[in-house]
Amino acid sequence: MRMKHYPLHLFCILYFIGSWNDCFSQPARIVHDTQQKTVAFGNDRIKITLDYNKTANISSLTLNDQPVIQGSAGVYSKIRTKESSYTTLHLATDPTVTVSGNVISVVGIRYGDPALSIDETWTFTISSSDIKFDIDRTMSKAIVVEQVGFPVFMFNSMDTWEGAYQDYGGLAWFYLFNKKLDTYGVHSSASDFWNSKTGNGLTVSVTAPGQQIAMDYSRTADDKLAYTLAVSPTEMQPRFDPGTNRRRYVRDTTDVWAPFQISAGKSSQRITLSYFDFEAKFGRGKLAGIHQGQVSAVLNTIARIGVIDKEHFGGNSWHTPYGPICLHEQYIAQMGLAINDNNYLKGYQQCLDFYRDHAIKPDGRVWPRWAYSNEDAMPQGFTDKGFYEAQWGYLLDSNPDFVTNVAELYNQTGDLPWVKTHQASCEKALDWIIQRDTNGNGLVEMMTDSHKQKRGSDWIDIIWAAYENAFVNAKLYYALILWTDIEKQLGNTTKEKYYQGFAEKLKESFNKPLAAGGFWDADKKCYIHWRDKDGSTHGNNMVTPVNFMAIAYGLCDDDARRKTILDDIETQMQKENLFFWPICMYSYGAGEGNDWQFPFPNYENGDIFLSWGAVAVKAYASYKPELALKYVKNVLAQYAKDGLAFQRYGRAKQDGLGDDILSGNSLSVVGLYQAIYGINPLYNRFYLDPHITEALAGTQVRYTYRHQPLIIDLAINQYAVSNSRFKIASKTDFGFFATDKELLYFYGSSNQASLKVSTAPVGSLTLDMKKWGPDEISFTQSSKDAASSRLVYQINALHPDRYYTLLINNQTSKRIKSDNKGTLTFEHKTNKGPDEIVVLNK
Repeated sequence: MRMKHYPLHLFCILYFIGSWNDCFSQPARIVHDTQQKTVAFGNDRIKITLDYNKTANISSLTLNDQPVIQGSAGVYSKIRTKESSYTTLHLATDPTVTVSGNVISVVGIRYGDPALSIDETWTFTISSSDIKFDIDRTMSKAIVVEQVGFPVFMFNSMDTWEGAYQDYGGLAWFYLFNKKLDTYGVHSSASDFWNSKTGNGLTVSVTAPGQQIAMDYSRTADDKLAYTLAVSPTEMQPRFDPGTNRRRYVRDTTDVWAPFQISAGKSSQRITLSYFDFEAKFGRGKLAGIHQGQVSAVLNTIARIGVIDKEHFGGNSWHTPYGPICLHEQYIAQMGLAINDNNYLKGYQQCLDFYRDHAIKPDGRVWPRWAYSNEDAMPQGFTDKGFYEAQWGYLLDSNPDFVTNVAELYNQTGDLPWVKTHQASCEKALDWIIQRDTNGNGLVEMMTDSHKQKRGSDWIDIIWAAYENAFVNAKLYYALILWTDIEKQLGNTTKEKYYQGFAEKLKESFNKPLAAGGFWDADKKCYIHWRDKDGSTHGNNMVTPVNFMAIAYGLCDDDARRKTILDDIETQMQKENLFFWPICMYSYGAGEGNDWQFPFPNYENGDIFLSWGAVAVKAYASYKPELALKYVKNVLAQYAKDGLAFQRYGRAKQDGLGDDILSGNSLSVVGLYQAIYGINPLYNRFYLDPHITEALAGTQVRYTYRHQPLIIDLAINQYAVSNSRFKIASKTDFGFFATDKELLYFYGSSNQASLKVSTAPVGSLTLDMKKWGPDEISFTQSSKDAASSRLVYQINALHPDRYYTLLINNQTSKRIKSDNKGTLTFEHKTNKGPDEIVVLNK
């Protein structure tokens, strides 16, 4: 039978009717239908249809066989002024399309009116990894615009994606877009859209030389997701509120950005579209004994929602009505440990730089809050940048918390030049609060002397903690311990000794009994919240953050006290059958807090705030890890019920309350990572210190440390860290660090390498550490490689100037003498079979 010969465009139309994929299985990736005036193009993961029949519009975008954009309003350009609105959806004439190799050019995209002419050229360049979408734009005259879409992406529905990550580590979480026309604007040049159910992800990144980039996300009137890019000559400014213009999230309007002027003439931008597999990019490995999907979901969503915008990181969500950031929260950097996204770390570095430059007063006082509006501020107690003193009192924990966040972020990045830029500001913040110890007892004093002045002084802001506040002093101790180590690294021994000395004095006074001026209440068997200047003591109602911090931060090193505190809390937890630890176990006394919180339990007088989950998990992990895990699982179960999108939970009904959504609701899961899995990235090593239970045995965590993918294997009394070449296993805690040519092992919590192995830049090596001490060291060495390579071992922290015997597989190899620093070196080759290496002081 003779086959009919169809024109190419009709041949492909027949293919499209049968199967879009069939057409794309042909060698050509671009199909230009001149009669229908469409161009279909793409790569293995992204397929696009461009319409140019008196329009310029991407009418279809399919990602890994999932249609994410379909319709006449797909991807298009838009400009709206006060008088008119112009788009590329309706053109007077057809654009001209040419195809050359893997490049599609669309010229003559003209829209506007007699008074304003906009001319665009679109160029698409297709590769196997991405599609580049260039827009060159010419404006006939300068205009002031109300809104632009350069371009607008109209996704099929709000459910197409779960969220979008920004280039600084923030998140637009579409679960929170619960009303039509809800809009969220950010200063970002990229969005990673993702859906954990489909596994598909789409990265949209934008470059525009000489211009500023912003983007916003809106729920449309017909429940679609409008994603709008803005390119402007200067940084886009928020439109609301009057007098502040800081609000990033708005209701009932898509106008999140203020009007701005576009100059006449030419401009250009590039949009790069690329696919990613959600599990490959954000997967967390194999988490045994716990709901892996819920762990991932909490860290993917709740943990990030306190990132309001570039340079604005905190614990309160961008969705919160007045959008506050509490600089008196010490755990914002800590959340990065479990989020485990380098964009978050880089973004928070920029944020802390912004806080250093704008949130510290000349005398060293750190402004405790920032917000969209000034409604929460003391009269005249705010800056033009939005930082302020809260109306509830002088919340002094902002000073140590700024330092803690700088120090903990530095531990995760290892960026010594960056932390040096914060040395002066951190010293100033610490010195300001240390100088508030006017009586010389090592405990700093608040701005109020008595609870009767009815002013707060810490995170629990409407409890009237005054004078010597255990909550603030515990945070100060932790900041001093962290910063002392950094002063040592920066070579400032004077400050190192000063801060170390003050920390020791603080700890001594903190632990004294009440009668001796300390915080330990032997009758109530807990640390109290504060002491008034008149000597009266307050908050002996087992305030959980105070007592958990005392244990987790190392203030309380009395085993009997730790056991009593933790056991007493758990007894009451079981009695009330609470799913999570409340902010205090019993009621504050009359007059110790804002009156409307009484009778107990109500708000800060007894409700459940999840933000203290990380210190609680850490406090329990080394004592009874099964209890720590129990409450982590409870939080995950709660997430499955309600998304944790609340400020707190009521004590009586354990129901979600408050629209002031806190990213701190994720902190028990952060505690899972840090205290139970034992994942602690430090400035010079990856430190692993697990406290797992039988249920968690077999866990294999995927983790990225300094851009290096790691696998953390956790079994009972057997832990391992590995990268693509090296692996270290141990029965106890240890540190790991590797480069192309070196593998470092740190025994226990030591911050100096105990063993350094120099290797060739190829090949594998596994070390299984058996015993480590100055008199005897033993480990096994093995390799997956057939060919052997030369290894140079350097062992440190031995006895100086001593002879040691080296045994290989129970055979004496040689006698080696350590140098005057206690270091010895020897060579050995890799071997596929395990070689047992022993070094003995004899």
